[in-house]
Amino acid sequence: MSLAHPLDRPVWSALNGPLASLAIRREEGEGVAVRLDPDIGVFVAAADGSPDSRALLTALSREYPGAGLVEPEGTPIEAVLPDLPIVSRAPCVQMTASALTQGQASDLDILTLGEADAEEMLALAALTKPGPFRKGTLRLGGFIGVRREGRLVAMAGERMKVDGFTELSGVCTHPDFRGQGLAGVLSRAVVSRILARGEQAFLHAYAEHAATVAFYESLGFTVRARMT
Repeated sequence: MSLAHPLDRPVWSALNGPLASLAIRREEGEGVAVRLDPDIGVFVAAADGSPDSRALLTALSREYPGAGLVEPEGTPIEAVLPDLPIVSRAPCVQMTASALTQGQASDLDILTLGEADAEEMLALAALTKPGPFRKGTLRLGGFIGVRREGRLVAMAGERMKVDGFTELSGVCTHPDFRGQGLAGVLSRAVVSRILARGEQAFLHAYAEHAATVAFYESLGFTVRARMT
């Protein structure tokens, strides 16, 4: 399937591009399907809606349970789902930013997160549910966080990477520490790093979470497309 823009199908673009080394790929006949390493994330994608591609997508999803797709809303590829039960489906917005809005200076002590923080990162994500998160998600890079009294209370990082774009993801704050601007400071730090590389930032947010969408708009993101 030809793409007018790499973000039209971000999972397919990432797993056939910058993240190809982290992808499991299946090809048979005229079909192709790819899946992100299950230790890192849940995302899968098929090349198209052909029977061969659908069969490969189904096989990958059965072999590595807990698969997830991100596809443009209202397009034929949205219907290319494995022949398996769908646990949940939700409308999302895809947002992009080529510049940040003016923000207040912060003296927050921001820490680089790594393998030693993996269990705490997973626990924080499980509590706050910022989106699909696995123990190995930190391998996608760029995760930073804030600790209070030795406890990880907020984090943000990078996820999907396509040509010219990197996704801001994993933004979350422990309920006991919300309202202190931690998510904003961390998001700005991650996006600033993306922009400094000459890329644009993008993200996905649940369309029904108006407050979340408004938060990202306040940072300089605008809605590019609706996804499922």
